[in-house]
Amino acid sequence: MADKNRVIHDPLHGGIRVDEVYMDILDRPEMQRLRSVRQLGLGNLVFPGANHTRFEHSLGVYHLAGRMASALQMSREETRTVRAAALLHDICHPPFSHTMEEILENEFGVDHMDLARKLIHGDVPHMLDSDMDLFGGTEPISDLLKAADIDPGAVCDLIEHPRSKSGGLDLFLSGDSPQSFFENKDYIHQIIHGPVDADQMDYLLRDAHYTGVVLGTIDIDRLLSQIRIGKGKMVVGKGGIVATEGLMVSRALMYSSVYYHKTVRIAEMMLTKATEISGADLSELYLMNDGMFINHILRTGGRASELVRKVMNRRLYKNAYILQTTNLSDDAKAQLAKHAGYAGRKALEAEIAHEAGLEDHEVVIDIPSRSTLLSSVKIGKTDVYIIDDDGRMKPIFRISPLARALQSREIFDWAITVSAPSEHTEKVMRASERVLSLDDSDGPEPGDLAGQT
Repeated sequence: MADKNRVIHDPLHGGIRVDEVYMDILDRPEMQRLRSVRQLGLGNLVFPGANHTRFEHSLGVYHLAGRMASALQMSREETRTVRAAALLHDICHPPFSHTMEEILENEFGVDHMDLARKLIHGDVPHMLDSDMDLFGGTEPISDLLKAADIDPGAVCDLIEHPRSKSGGLDLFLSGDSPQSFFENKDYIHQIIHGPVDADQMDYLLRDAHYTGVVLGTIDIDRLLSQIRIGKGKMVVGKGGIVATEGLMVSRALMYSSVYYHKTVRIAEMMLTKATEISGADLSELYLMNDGMFINHILRTGGRASELVRKVMNRRLYKNAYILQTTNLSDDAKAQLAKHAGYAGRKALEAEIAHEAGLEDHEVVIDIPSRSTLLSSVKIGKTDVYIIDDDGRMKPIFRISPLARALQSREIFDWAITVSAPSEHTEKVMRASERVLSLDDSDGPEPGDLAGQT
């Protein structure tokens, strides 16, 4: 019988107490896989210390979710449910985290959160075929939750849906009377998916710690002392405005400086390309860890193996063509948006490669989502509501000039990058100019072409 009350030491949060059914969940192979899935994917190619994993992040979110539930004085049933969702929220993250997420969605037609529901309920295999000798006959996680009087459906709803089915932010902005909100319980969802949630508080702190990038501060203790429930939503007391601003600044800077670092993105797109051309069976992708996946692609040989070996040895493609967002008109952005999305990007890569006289695998493109390209206001997770002593609530962007500025801050400073082997960057640059021909843009600045990585 496993010890059901254990303290696990974490470099960020100190001792994290794991008890009851959560210890059983933690020992599951589905959770143990996350010990070998890097939180930042290929980020360690730029930030050598970024070798932390989804496992420790999941523990951190579980810990913070419990603290938030306590601060909000949630019921025992709500607290146990939200702690389970926090622990399991990344259970189906593919190898190298977000790097392979687009491949996962293309393969299974769902994202990792949707797939988590299927895994937890046992609707898809929850172990590798090669591990049947170790775990064959193991019940799905939903059975563990039911035995502990935790509703697995409610847990999956918290993981899968950003907000409750009763409504979201738009309710705050409507003209309905306040009484219409009282039965809403979005605050439970917002612990996992919200403007001030356990997930982002942990990953921002953890990623900054392991990358060595110190951008902004997050005063967790202050935030937890100021969170409230207002009209069924999680809101922040006015004494938490500065701490909330700190969280927003940290998030904005980490996205532009770490999560969308150009060199990391090139490595990620190369690994994606290797996967696409490998012909490998991806039916067990969500059950593999990083090492298993790399070996899986290497075994296919050919160009895919070559690309993987280049990535693992940091022999990366170079930027051949970049368009900065500041150099593009709205019409040019709309033209680019036609190429956004998985299929559009693949087609554009093939077209530019053909124009340059290269093979498809020698051109990789990175382009933001259509909504990101076209949206002039990047609300993101800045939709925090501040409540005053009289119970009146206002969105923080109406109170804080800093929050208002962050709303319109671009996550990306580029609208598209095209990369290729260093010996082909000139050809790819010229081919990109011909194929894209965004006549109403100012075009790339001289320093934007053939950028160094």
